[in-house]
Amino acid sequence: MTANRRTDHGALPRPPAPSPHGRTTSPYGPERSVDRGSSPPLRTEPPLRTEPPFRTESPFRTGRARAVLRAVAIASCVPYITLKAAWAAGSGVGIPEGSPLLDGGTPLAVGNAATVLMDGAVVVLALLLTRPWGRRVPAWLLVLPMWVASGLLLPIMTAYPLQLAVRLLGGDGGRPAGGGAEPFLEPWVFGVVYGGFILQGLTLGALFTLYAGERWGALWRGRLRDLPESPTAPALRATAVAAAVFAQIPLAAHLLWAAGSTAGLDAGTAAARTSDFHVLEAVNAVFAVCAVTGVLLLAFRRGGRLPSRVPLALAWAGSAQTACWGGWLTLAVLAGAGDATDRTPQATVVIYAVQMLAGALVVTLGAHFFAERSAALASSSVPARRAVEAPAPRESRVP
Repeated sequence: MTANRRTDHGALPRPPAPSPHGRTTSPYGPERSVDRGSSPPLRTEPPLRTEPPFRTESPFRTGRARAVLRAVAIASCVPYITLKAAWAAGSGVGIPEGSPLLDGGTPLAVGNAATVLMDGAVVVLALLLTRPWGRRVPAWLLVLPMWVASGLLLPIMTAYPLQLAVRLLGGDGGRPAGGGAEPFLEPWVFGVVYGGFILQGLTLGALFTLYAGERWGALWRGRLRDLPESPTAPALRATAVAAAVFAQIPLAAHLLWAAGSTAGLDAGTAAARTSDFHVLEAVNAVFAVCAVTGVLLLAFRRGGRLPSRVPLALAWAGSAQTACWGGWLTLAVLAGAGDATDRTPQATVVIYAVQMLAGALVVTLGAHFFAERSAALASSSVPARRAVEAPAPRESRVP
């Protein structure tokens, strides 16, 4: 035995040994060829996957429930599209005598065509949410139409049942308190059309919830108090405060109109107010409160044990209704025809514009939240995956 002999625990790595084919071997990796010999290359380690685990997709399964929801969503579009097609062909079904729809002209025809395309988009969304190719659609191309659909359908889904309930309790319904206003549509038309809209909202909402939970569910897991502090927190909080301040203007207007005030209303709208009008304005105010509550909870991380999906849902619904319904009313005002006494005052147009701005600020902050969460999950999962998949160094021994 020699005094300087090393054991395996203190062995130093051997120098690369020459290969008969001009190769050198390393104790820590595969051989590297230095010539073009005929020997086949040795196997190398597979490339590391850097895709974060929350993006991993399971095999696509439609399922019976989703197939039924898709069928109901598509079928619910048929009554509205059928009515619009009949009106475009010159039919007066569902339109009473004296209705302004009989003299709509080109603006009404353009509006009918646009709404038919919007209802047709429901069919596309129902297929996208239930077919394999829908998983390959970019996020923004799905989320944006769903956000717009939410903003246009949510007021109908919530206000119409409440309007019917108020009528049962003695509300004047479609009969203006002042009388003398010409009927717009036959009452059964609202039941058929709004019933279809409610089914569209329910089925699309259920399909989107299932789809989003499978594709992006990791982004809203956990509670508000467990969310990491954002490096852009000051800017996000300033944006949230600005959105909340702007939202106070339409919120105050909707509350006043729901309470019976006519400030800012044109003469025709003021004369045609019914219980339906007051219910709708109250619903508009509720969605404005939802937008403000959701955005402030997200920005200031208030709520303690509250799940993060709750303020996200409030911000989604509130911003969608506030921005999209405000935009729809603005388009209706700009495209509306009539004499000067029935034109919407400029103050009301400004209120609708501020309403759109508040909703846009809220949804912008929500989009920033999801972008930061996605980046944080990706950066935290890649090092762990590298540590698991990296090959262990081979042990070196002295003969």
